[in-house]
Amino acid sequence: MMSAQTPIPRIPVGSWAEFIIRWIQNNLAGFLDAIADAGNQINEALTNILLVASPLVMVVIFVLIAWVVKSWKLAVGTAITFLLIISMEQWENAMETLALVIVATLTALIIAIPLGIWAARNKYVSALVRPILDLMQTMPAFVYLIPAVLFFSIGAVPGLFATLIFSMPPGVRMTELGIKQVDKETVEAGRSFGATDWEILKGIQLPLAIPTIMAGVNQVIMLALSMAVIAGMVGAEGLGQEVVSALAKINISKGSEAGLSIVFLAIFLDRVTSALGAPREKGSLPSLIDEIRRRYRKWRHSRALLKKKRALLKKGGARPAHGNQ
Repeated sequence: MMSAQTPIPRIPVGSWAEFIIRWIQNNLAGFLDAIADAGNQINEALTNILLVASPLVMVVIFVLIAWVVKSWKLAVGTAITFLLIISMEQWENAMETLALVIVATLTALIIAIPLGIWAARNKYVSALVRPILDLMQTMPAFVYLIPAVLFFSIGAVPGLFATLIFSMPPGVRMTELGIKQVDKETVEAGRSFGATDWEILKGIQLPLAIPTIMAGVNQVIMLALSMAVIAGMVGAEGLGQEVVSALAKINISKGSEAGLSIVFLAIFLDRVTSALGAPREKGSLPSLIDEIRRRYRKWRHSRALLKKKRALLKKGGARPAHGNQ
């Protein structure tokens, strides 16, 4: 296909990008190797922790987490879906994917939340960060794999790198939005009582922004999990690699099982993280414990009143007998 002739000269943006990436690769090789080693060790350690116990024991732990955080309904659903993952022989792959998502999410949040706070408190930082976040979110995810493979070779770390870049923007945006939405009169009231900027941030802005920040955390986790398949293309072990393998061999059975396992993981992570910033539900384990305690206190109170009433009746019945004597 012949390109249209225009008087506008060609700008070699791609060549500039390649030059920058090659320069980083050649001059920061030691730093990149250190990041790769640390990423591999952390990911392997977390994977080993998730796989050290029996799958049934881990299912019980996940069910308890679902019950404590959300409700008994989510706990039942978690038990059914995770047992189905075990029956499909995808448990090890699911835990490898979960470890990848946890590492990528924690790393993204460590960067995103402070950056979001800074952007909320400084309009120049906000103006500078916004187009960068737009670029990170709109750039096709496959493009991130090119520098990732050049920097870190094949394995889990390139997948972590691409997942980190792709999933970070919602954390920054929602943190900034949550802090900016805090009522200005509440902030001014804190200042009028002599609170410093740090005390206002810690005691007023962050607590009131928690629901919005947790919504951002939820989005970060969902985007990180959506990158599981792409991470599998560069050698990251887990369900993504199973999907890529099934695609290469046109294996519908394996692809369906790995895809369903990703869906079950996504539902569990979505429901749990969305419940963290919300009020406690009635069907959760803590609410059940509170209800048991409330009924126990009510029972003790009624029992104490009954004993007191019996003692008064006994005392009142003893007086006439004493007077007759």
